[in-house]
Amino acid sequence: MSAPDPTLISPAARDALQTWLQGLSALEGAAENTLTAYRGDVVEFLAFMTVHFGGPQGLGALAQINTADMRAWMASARATGTGARSLARKLSAVKKFYAWLAAREGFEPTAVLSTRSPKFQKKLPRPLDKDAARAIIDTVELQSDKDWVAARDVAVVTLLYGCGLRISEALGLLGRDAPLPATLRITGKGSKERMVPVLPVARNAVDRYLRLCPHPQEAKAPLFRGVRGGALPARMIQGVVADARRQLGLPASATPHAMRHSFATHLLEAGGDLRSIQELLGHASLSTTQAYTAVDTTHLMEVYARSHPKA
Repeated sequence: MSAPDPTLISPAARDALQTWLQGLSALEGAAENTLTAYRGDVVEFLAFMTVHFGGPQGLGALAQINTADMRAWMASARATGTGARSLARKLSAVKKFYAWLAAREGFEPTAVLSTRSPKFQKKLPRPLDKDAARAIIDTVELQSDKDWVAARDVAVVTLLYGCGLRISEALGLLGRDAPLPATLRITGKGSKERMVPVLPVARNAVDRYLRLCPHPQEAKAPLFRGVRGGALPARMIQGVVADARRQLGLPASATPHAMRHSFATHLLEAGGDLRSIQELLGHASLSTTQAYTAVDTTHLMEVYARSHPKA
């Protein structure tokens, strides 16, 4: 779909949207990227309704949107090329906004909230087996002719696999975080904190990188530096993992994010408790952790039996 025109939206609707987004930022710690996505999705929806009804919709008119109006919006989105996955995301943003708006304005939002999301097949990163995960780390080290860059890349990927960190979390570490302690406090999505054990192999990899790094270690500067000393972009790690993956003949699903979920799968295979792994990964729900692990059903039931014994 083409970019929505914010001028199509009534001032009252714009103000309400801005208030909602500010609340998400202040009260829930929503990330800036999340807020930008929500803003775009809701603006697109409200702009459609303006055209659909022939004029800007004030808050009173928005409260009157019915099931047929929702179907018209979704049909228009699909007709202009929006896929099922993207439309489901947009609908989720609209529902969140409407639930908040209805509570504030005192109207019944059932028509919006009961709209069914289009079905789509979720694509999850497939975990690697243990040998492939180790091979990725070993091969990443061969991607640069600079020893310190090679050590840096190995350290980052080891943190993804050895500690289950998101790439943004690993690259968000600062100089003051080193040397890494036995347990690291990580601030993840939604500003939620969790404690993550740091294996000796990960601490050693970071220590080696720091010994070789030509840039001074500064408390408030990024721990992992680019060649010129600035913050290391995520795309650099994505690139070296992609190069290693191609050299090893691994599928395109072997990404930095897959290394994080390989960590979860291998812990579960070793008898780890699913709920503890959920906490280590920083997932909001247990179902998310389960979806991102790949173990056979028999083993999963054995883990459940140990974690949740019957009285």
